[in-house]
Amino acid sequence: MIVDEVKINVEGGHGGKGLATFSKVKWALGPTGGNGGIGGDVFIEGVADLSALKKFRFKKDYKADKGENGKSGLHDGRKADCLTLFVPVGTVCHILNRAEEIEITKIGQRELIAKGGKGGRGNFLFRSATNTSPMQFQEGKPGEYFDLKLELKLIADVGFIGLPNVGKSSLLNELTNAKSKVANYAFTTLEPNLGAYYDLILADIPGLIEGASLGKGLGTKFLRHIERTKVLFHLISAESPTPIKDYNDVRSELLSYKKSLTEKPEYIFLTKSDSVDKKVISGIKKDFKKIKKEIISISIIDPESINTIKKILNGIIAEKVV
Repeated sequence: MIVDEVKINVEGGHGGKGLATFSKVKWALGPTGGNGGIGGDVFIEGVADLSALKKFRFKKDYKADKGENGKSGLHDGRKADCLTLFVPVGTVCHILNRAEEIEITKIGQRELIAKGGKGGRGNFLFRSATNTSPMQFQEGKPGEYFDLKLELKLIADVGFIGLPNVGKSSLLNELTNAKSKVANYAFTTLEPNLGAYYDLILADIPGLIEGASLGKGLGTKFLRHIERTKVLFHLISAESPTPIKDYNDVRSELLSYKKSLTEKPEYIFLTKSDSVDKKVISGIKKDFKKIKKEIISISIIDPESINTIKKILNGIIAEKVV
């Protein structure tokens, strides 16, 4: 299961405590307390593993190590190691305390989230002409603390959209090495499935229904995954009694959620075309022409129609290279 939204708390490490101590050497008397080390910073870093948010489901609090305390002989404490939290590429990190967002769009992208606290001063830094034997020292400063919401929005080249049970998973399996679950009932796909077609990432987005933008069915949980797909493959079943309505319903949900989703390049496919009469397919194509849309009939058991899809994907690859 892909976990695509979690809330956690992060805190930079506290700074180490400064030391108050004095030299015991007769000819070198005086304060020799070192400063505390800086607390560890907290970073997030992008990785390819889409399941990387799973580890945040149960453990919610993350704190970097404390800086080392100051030492005698004017030796400062060591700075603490940084804490790095790995998140999937496509994660938006919402820093709730300061209404800020950081997007992780590349593998290896590393962003500072919470700074560690400064180390406290040792008594050596409190010395003066009038205070030759200072007893003062400082405690380390606390690190920054933030509440985070980590939200995964998939980054894919092509997103398969449509109502439930229109053949999205079957098509993904046919084009890639993905092994998406396939069955003859609605909501077989309960989480996005990814597959690779050469240099393209294809995403099978779970089925949308009327009212999805208001939270019905699988709701907005997966509408947001469509935001970052570059091209949409809109699948409509030839077995549907209302193909035009099916198309408009999904488009309406995209528009209700975010207008920019309806502005993406779109290819419309009539799936399961082997299961209906050719006259039915011809009628559906004419209906789509009336609304100035072209629909391509396909079947996963027809090599010619699969090759048609591959030609489209190859064209997208060529544009991507350019």
